[in-house]
Amino acid sequence: METGALVIGGDYQGLGIVRSLGRRGIPVWVLDDERSIAAVSRYTRRALPWPTDAGCQRDYLLALAKQHRLDGWVVYPTRDETVGLLAREHAALAERYRLATPPWEITRWAYDKRLTYQLAAESGLAAPWTRYPANRDEVAALDCQYPVILKPAIKEHFYRHTHAKAWRVDDRAALLARYDEACALLAPDERDEIMVQELIPGGGEAQFSFAALCHDGAILASLVARRWRQHPMDFGHSSTYVETIQLPGVAAAGTALLAAMRYSGLAEVEFKRDPRTDRYKVLDVNARTWGWHTIGPRAGVDFPYLLWRLLHGQPVPATRGRPGVRWMRLLTDLPTALLEIRRGRLAPGAYLRSLAGRPTPSVFQVDDPLPALLELALVPYLWRQRGY
Repeated sequence: METGALVIGGDYQGLGIVRSLGRRGIPVWVLDDERSIAAVSRYTRRALPWPTDAGCQRDYLLALAKQHRLDGWVVYPTRDETVGLLAREHAALAERYRLATPPWEITRWAYDKRLTYQLAAESGLAAPWTRYPANRDEVAALDCQYPVILKPAIKEHFYRHTHAKAWRVDDRAALLARYDEACALLAPDERDEIMVQELIPGGGEAQFSFAALCHDGAILASLVARRWRQHPMDFGHSSTYVETIQLPGVAAAGTALLAAMRYSGLAEVEFKRDPRTDRYKVLDVNARTWGWHTIGPRAGVDFPYLLWRLLHGQPVPATRGRPGVRWMRLLTDLPTALLEIRRGRLAPGAYLRSLAGRPTPSVFQVDDPLPALLELALVPYLWRQRGY
């Protein structure tokens, strides 16, 4: 059988991988445990269920490879929990597959924010001040300026219960209440993941990303983007409007962090500019494709395909994405923008101007229209299941 790819997760992010590879004739299968828009793409050769029980996912992948002779196929994750699975089970899975995720000893520096911030400090990079309270008494004893945010060191456990990346708290009483709420949601062995962190002022104009393909810490292809809008706006779990830019400071910081990790694969390093110090502070590292990676082809950097080439030992030309390319996820950007206009934080004219020039859509493509039609039909399901 011709070598192909498995994409775990068939939302718009996975759809972008499917199209990137499928347009080049590479067979792509989609594995998903939800209603998947990528499953109806003309570039998806086959769609299969993905087990919800994490304990059997490794064996499922190995059985799939054996049954369908998928040796050498590339596995692309689109969710943090799948990144963790592939990284921890790397040795066993790499006997059958090419993995887009590096082993756990590397991935853990991106997966756990405690380690990310530690490595950032060792590399001379700025990060928000963060405290890691062991119990409620330590939370009560924190001497800090408000507002602050309460967030998880490892996203998957917290997000599974809250569908939020972070909670804003404005005083000590609210912090204690939120800490108690988080402890009630998390298992006892997950509560040490709760962090208290400074709230950096600013909105989308202060949020940036360095997106890159790396090999052993060396940058092969990259771009810098400003994440103008996200949903929800204050602590968004997904970007809704993004523009590629030139910003050497962000590129240098992202390069330094990924080099310190000796990272291989695709990664997005998220930053926020602190207006008080004019420094770009590391917030997060996504060790996978990110939601807006489909901005890449128009900017000259088709990340999923370049990773395919790398994993097959083919040359990857040094590439830097060009500025001025925009991307939009209309499904979430429109309600976000309307709410910002209502709050007085976005002028209607500014929003209309951002639509000029036809930003790259997250889902609709003329040559592959069915995923967009299915997504429209799934809007009630998406709002109910994911809050957007």
